[in-house]
Amino acid sequence: MLLLAIETSCDETAAAVVQDGRTILSSIVSSQVAIHAEYGGVVPEIASRKHLEMICPVISQALEEAGVGMEDIEGVAVTRGPGLSGALLVGFSAAKAIAAAQIIPFAGVHHIEGHIFAAFLEQPVEFPFLALVVSGGHTHLYHVDGFGRYTTLGRTIDDAAGEAYDKSAKILGMDYPGGALIDKLAQTGNPDAVRLPRPLLHDGSLNFSFSGLKTALLQHVARHPQVAGSREISDLCASFQQAVCDVLASKTESAIRQTGARHLVVAGGVACNSGLRARMTRLCEKLQIGLSIPKPSLCGDNAAMLAVPGDYYLSNGLASSSAQDVTATWDMDSIKELLP
Repeated sequence: MLLLAIETSCDETAAAVVQDGRTILSSIVSSQVAIHAEYGGVVPEIASRKHLEMICPVISQALEEAGVGMEDIEGVAVTRGPGLSGALLVGFSAAKAIAAAQIIPFAGVHHIEGHIFAAFLEQPVEFPFLALVVSGGHTHLYHVDGFGRYTTLGRTIDDAAGEAYDKSAKILGMDYPGGALIDKLAQTGNPDAVRLPRPLLHDGSLNFSFSGLKTALLQHVARHPQVAGSREISDLCASFQQAVCDVLASKTESAIRQTGARHLVVAGGVACNSGLRARMTRLCEKLQIGLSIPKPSLCGDNAAMLAVPGDYYLSNGLASSSAQDVTATWDMDSIKELLP
């Protein structure tokens, strides 16, 4: 099946053409980072307006790069949620219109489901497996039994890891988004230089918390205001990053031991982080299990990742109804209720 995939959940307008849910023929991402940087974060109304401006050019570019016409497309996969309602509506409405005009089916896909299956665009993974999704809005552990069959094992109770990175970068006077800047500075710093907390590390649950870590960094900067503009900032970034990775690795190891999982998928925008990638590689080598982390271009928001579950649903007659609408919040565990 030749699919057109569309993603507009936040601040990237993306479209891709994917063959059989595995082979990427094109993947176009129009980022709004420069626009929102002025405000220090994503402004929902501005994001929606920019999606309206870019959705048609991005889809046209994806088709052109793939060397196909709209008449060749056999189905559409699109993000239904979660995300910013206005942003979601732009992509979802476009998908509905294309499906109606071309008389083809479409599938509304969970955004995080797409992130998890981005790994399949490089190498399929045998079910069941464990998935750690780490992004600006999510830090979740899932047991994945198959397409649409997910069990949430743990989640953040406050800030997501990516959110904590960006807020901490702002505390340090860095431009938005600052997660990548912290990662870059951390590579030259001493991770043991500053003592920072590891929230919920030993609470016995698989849940996460990063708000306290961010607050501890804020308090350290308040006591040492010179650090933001000095060479010591690399040490602080390295210490912060090690604290995040300690928590993520510890909780993930507990989940692996509890479930007996033989493979781990790490997904989401923070999966680009060099410290996290190295830490998860060492963890899986220690536990002697498989590891899949998509290449950076597939970790951030993109449309190609939606084609993997989208192809499965459409190939199995599980198309979405034209009466379906977007949902800003959507529990992954509930997807199985929609399956036969």
